[in-house]
Amino acid sequence: QVRLRESGGASVQAGGSLRLSCAASGHSSNKYCMGWFRQSPGKEREGVATFWTGGDAATYADSVKGRFAVSLDKTNNTLYLQMNSLNSDDTATYYCATEPSPVAGITICVPDSKLFRYWGQGTQVTVSS
Repeated sequence: QVRLRESGGASVQAGGSLRLSCAASGHSSNKYCMGWFRQSPGKEREGVATFWTGGDAATYADSVKGRFAVSLDKTNNTLYLQMNSLNSDDTATYYCATEPSPVAGITICVPDSKLFRYWGQGTQVTVSS
């Protein structure tokens, strides 16, 4: 059974930084997709960043490029999202997600929530100006 547990959400001032963590367990393969998504009230869930463990390849939403960085610590199966230069548009509930068996032949994980089967409970990030 795949399980994900996020942590690290908090309230910060604009310009500040946070690091989110997602502890993953239950993957039977070492090649799978991990991702960070976020959703704020009245908006659709947005793919923030993804990580393909098969090639250590990351993708980022245009809105976070240059400010956020996703990484995976393979020693403890924990996905991180380092968020810098936060602004009020980053306020949202952040979800960690994984697809243990992605389509064969991929080189990146597409940040489409429909392609991820397992989800964490979410962690709240609030940025005040």
